[in-house]
Amino acid sequence: MTDLVLMPTLIQNRADKLLLASGSAARRRILENAGLVFDVEASSVDETPLKQMGRQQNWSVDTVALRLAEAKAQSVQKPDTIVIGADQMLSCEGVWYDKPEGLEGARQQLLQLRGKTHSLHTAVVLCFNGQILWHHVSSPRLTMRMFSLEFVEHYLSLEGAACLGSVGSYRLEGPGIQLFAAIEGDAFSIQGLPLLPLVAALRDLKVLQD
Repeated sequence: MTDLVLMPTLIQNRADKLLLASGSAARRRILENAGLVFDVEASSVDETPLKQMGRQQNWSVDTVALRLAEAKAQSVQKPDTIVIGADQMLSCEGVWYDKPEGLEGARQQLLQLRGKTHSLHTAVVLCFNGQILWHHVSSPRLTMRMFSLEFVEHYLSLEGAACLGSVGSYRLEGPGIQLFAAIEGDAFSIQGLPLLPLVAALRDLKVLQD
């Protein structure tokens, strides 16, 4: 007997093209699992000048994340296409964290965050023909437990380079969940994309069916 393959219901207006302006595998997976049809083009925006401006002008971390998401969406504009831009920053006790450079950088980040509560500032925007149509920022709070130095070494050996693509040096959807004692916030936002607000905005724009 041949197995039946169930095709997903068409919930998207295919006349409205979508483009994800991010090379993040996690963001791509989230959108694919939600049934969206979209193209991908990673933005090449240099984040450093915007972050420096944010510090100089005393922007909140939410504002910096939002400005980065906007810049990335506007950098990959295509005619008649709604572009999804996203960015994420991590802050802990006034310190901003970037993605780690190598496993030693990941080790240092994990030890600095150990036993503390940090925030992930996750921004997403929708942009059409260079104009921002909608934006949203979620800021989940996560508390790392006081794990041992031995655990850090085992974790890094297990994750390897996979942890280098995430600010904070962890993937919540992987073994990184074992680093935590408490989590407050949406799992999608922690992985890099506030999905429920995003799909609600796409419904409002008639990209997705009501």
